[in-house]
Amino acid sequence: MTITAWWTRHGPLALSALVAEIAIVASASAVLLHTARSHLPILTGGYTVWDGSLHPPAVAAWIASAGSEPTFYTCALSGIGLLAGGGFAHWLMVRGARGQGFTQACGTTAWPWVVSAALLGVVLSNLLWGWTVATTHAWQPLFVPFVSASPTIVLMYGPSLRTVLTGAGLGALTTTPLALLGTNYLCRWLDLPAVVGVTGGMAIGALIAFGICRVLPWLPQPVHLRQQEPPKSAPRQVGHSIGWSMRRILADFTEAQFFGSEWASLGLIAGAVMAYLLNPRLPAYGSGLLPNILTGQVLTAAIAVTLWHRQWSTRPFFPTFVPIVSVVPAAILTYGGTVASIIAGAVLGAVISPPLAAAISHRLPNDFHPFIGNVASMALSSALIVPALGLLPGFSA
Repeated sequence: MTITAWWTRHGPLALSALVAEIAIVASASAVLLHTARSHLPILTGGYTVWDGSLHPPAVAAWIASAGSEPTFYTCALSGIGLLAGGGFAHWLMVRGARGQGFTQACGTTAWPWVVSAALLGVVLSNLLWGWTVATTHAWQPLFVPFVSASPTIVLMYGPSLRTVLTGAGLGALTTTPLALLGTNYLCRWLDLPAVVGVTGGMAIGALIAFGICRVLPWLPQPVHLRQQEPPKSAPRQVGHSIGWSMRRILADFTEAQFFGSEWASLGLIAGAVMAYLLNPRLPAYGSGLLPNILTGQVLTAAIAVTLWHRQWSTRPFFPTFVPIVSVVPAAILTYGGTVASIIAGAVLGAVISPPLAAAISHRLPNDFHPFIGNVASMALSSALIVPALGLLPGFSA
């Protein structure tokens, strides 16, 4: 039975019960994870910030963690799990094997090129801006090319060595410095969560990067990727099963990295859980709140996919993943992982962020990747929701 038919037959309350069941399972899993951790010894050190040195193991660990930064896991094990899961999904895809899941890299076959541009962008970002870590001795958003201009230039202009190099260079030169300015100055001045400065910097930097791409003579014509727009002709309703919805919830965990694969998400989450079991202070910026963050992310993903399932039925893509990597983890970290912060962040994020992202993306020029609307929505919805929660009873920063 499709999710639309289930909604028609049983009504919103029954579908809400399905979301509640997912939330209960996620909460129970978080409790089990916390309980298991309490019975294990501390086997490794906690979260540490790269000191800016070029010592190969430290640099490798910092770069490996970049893939997990969007979900706030920020640990090398999770980043390695992401790449391993994505690699396995690509291997299944090129062989036409069963169980390959959603096609990565915005439904294209360019995943190796996209990952190459993303990783090279992070390397250049660290080389150009690593001094900010050395001078402040604090975390800095050097990962942003991984999930912004670097991979999307490859997606817009096609996979090739020139697009990989162009994407990596522009990502490091545009998105990283603006994310640094937003995080270190704007967010501190306005007392906003850091994700606002990071994602806002990505959006503005990407606008600049794609503007530059228009005048670069070595780039081909863009492919005019328009995932968020519905077809020009009258769309046929595409039914999605409950099983599809469960897979979509899982895949949304890696949509920000342009993987969007169940296998990649499993690797990402497994690596984060493994890090937590080694030391609860290793992932999630040393907060010890990984179970809380995972619970909130599963809950908001379930609500968003359920709430916006009709959009998924009429469009090739709808950005239900947006609150997973913005509103929810920001609210949880800001308010200490309380039940109220988990529920409020999950519900408000799922309701506000996806349609806002789709609306902004729809209004972008055809040669600007629609991810810009997604990160703009992350910045705007986080700036709107997270501080506003502090005005309600039961919340305290």
